[in-house]
Amino acid sequence: MVTTVTSYTDSRNRANVGEGYDGVVRVSVAGYYGTGALIEGGRAVITAAHLFKGNDSATVHFETASGSQSIASGQVFVNPNYDAVNGNHDLAVVWLSAPAPVTAERYELYRKSDELGQIATLVGYGTPGSGASGTIGNYSGSYARLKANNRFDTEIGALKGGLGAAMGWSPVTGSQLVADFDDGTAAHDALARLIGAADLGLGTSEGLIAPGDSGGPALLGNKLAGVASYSASLAASYARPDIDAVGNSSYGEVAAWQRVSYYQQWIDQTVRAADTAAPSKVSQIQKTVVEGAAGTLTRAYFLLEFTGVRAKTDDVLSVDYVTRDGTAKAGSDYLALSGTLKLYPGENQAVIPVEIVGDNQAEADETFYLDVSNPVGGSFGEGVVKLTAMRTIANDDGSLIG
Repeated sequence: MVTTVTSYTDSRNRANVGEGYDGVVRVSVAGYYGTGALIEGGRAVITAAHLFKGNDSATVHFETASGSQSIASGQVFVNPNYDAVNGNHDLAVVWLSAPAPVTAERYELYRKSDELGQIATLVGYGTPGSGASGTIGNYSGSYARLKANNRFDTEIGALKGGLGAAMGWSPVTGSQLVADFDDGTAAHDALARLIGAADLGLGTSEGLIAPGDSGGPALLGNKLAGVASYSASLAASYARPDIDAVGNSSYGEVAAWQRVSYYQQWIDQTVRAADTAAPSKVSQIQKTVVEGAAGTLTRAYFLLEFTGVRAKTDDVLSVDYVTRDGTAKAGSDYLALSGTLKLYPGENQAVIPVEIVGDNQAEADETFYLDVSNPVGGSFGEGVVKLTAMRTIANDDGSLIG
């Protein structure tokens, strides 16, 4: 993935196993491929809608510390408003037919709308190349997971507003994040020359998406902020910043990522609908979960219900949550989880799934907790600032002898 300033063989451009990128996956669809990112819960991969083109299945390939593994999709959910002509709503959720490897990172969604000006890490499996010459033609090397950085300079509506008819498509304002590929010179600072958004780049860490990176993540910290959608060579009567005037991910081109904060409701609700094993009422909650054998993952569910009345029917409610060790330890007994759960208009409940790590060791039953705090749009009751629930992981590997 990613055309970079230095050669793709430079170790600085490699997203190696064990460096925090093992949740970035290659998504194969009908003989071609893109990239995706595994999100928290371990069953859903976020990628680009345009990979599917009428296909409804995929194979997801993982490279992690435990080796390579391929998992078929159980279902594929393409955003129903996907608009190929204008690059709008270019998102899909791949629901895996089995849990992802324990060693694959799970990425939390980036939910704030403060992405502009921030430096993101771009990761993917696309065709390599360099800013000076673009992607490598007829590349036949092995799949390489590469990384680079870039700054979100603007959002797509500002770019369209500045270029007008010189930009030949009509994106939805606010729905995409935009960056350009800078080489440190004003001549190839595309967004400065086109709309006055000046930034000379990040030196040798700069890069841009390329074919095969579609669906790949733009990460802010360990959170998924953008989903790679397309790149373009743009020009106006007053500016032609592309170094070679060819659409090949070279210096002076721009790229767009679908903005996760804009689409968080669709992602959240799609993932919730896909998880048909999730409980829908309190009586279905299992407070004790059997751990399972080594190499397996099961799920413990926590159900959050809102029993009050919204001040306005279109209010979005939210709480923050975080798992906490009891006798069970994060990483070895369960996968730690933290984030924000939102209840959208018309929703009064949702689940928080926590993955339980199986083993073959005889041991005592173990417990862990989920703490819920910071309610927005509602409250826990007078004087209550935190709610806590406990789950028990039941040993299924024989008895301990004292």
